[in-house]
Formats: sequence, C-alpha cells, structure tokens
Amino acid sequence: MRRPARLGRARATDAPAIAAILSDWTDETQWIARIHSREAELAFVRDLVARGWVTVARREGRVVGFLAQNADEVVALHVAAGARGQGVGAALLCRARRGRARLALWTYQFNTPARAFYERHGFVEVARTGGAGNDAKLPDIRYEWRRRR
Repeated sequence: MRRPARLGRARATDAPAIAAILSDWTDETQWIARIHSREAELAFVRDLVARGWVTVARREGRVVGFLAQNADEVVALHVAAGARGQGVGAALLCRARRGRARLALWTYQFNTPARAFYERHGFVEVARTGGAGNDAKLPDIRYEWRRRR
C-alpha cells in the first residue's frame, strides 16, 4: 500500500517537477493539442508558484501532484500518471476546500475522468461553453462546489 502524500506549499525549486506533470498530461492526452511549449508551461508554473497559489503533494520527497488556487478559483489540478487513483487529487481538493464556502473551476468537456472526479467530490455543472475563452479553444464546463450548511 502506498503511503499518503504529504501536502505543502510549493517552493520555487518545485516548478520544474510541477511543469513536468502538466506537460506530461498534455503529451499523454490524445484529444488536446500541444499549444504551449514545455518552456512556456514552466514559465506559467513559475508564475503560479511565485504568486503563492500552488499546493503540492509529495511522496518520498517527489512532487506527485499539484493544485493551483486563486481564492475560490481552482486554476489547475494535476496528478502524475503513476500517482493517479491513489487519493492524491482528493487530498489536494480537500485542502483547497478548507475554510471555503465555495470553489469553482473549469474543465474540458472531453476530460471525462476529471468530470467524474469533480462530480464525485460534490462539484455541480453550472455552465458550458464552446471553448472561446480557453487557450485550447475546446468546449469546457464550469463547475462549482458549495459547502453544505
């Protein structure tokens, strides 16, 4: 059995590992085209980390997942391929919800595993678009989670 991941604030030195998780997901996902270089993704991640928005999940000292959050908005949530299905994403999402009355995020309509994950964790679809507002120009879905009273 795998040890639980340890969660903590991302450090600047984590940026390459975080960017690799993001880039690897892009490379392994057949329905999305690569529109940003790995270098651009690293710059994007460095900015998120510098803003203090990123929580990482570590296992044996290695980053195995991350969640970027700006207030009530989840900007990104990705887990390394070898750590998926082991509670890493759930732990990151649970941490993001702490002290919040609501959270919101966007995901692609084609991303059925992410959609199922968010719905399992209490997120509800509130809108759909044709993708005009995202870089990939792919249809997306807006999800929201609200704390039960």
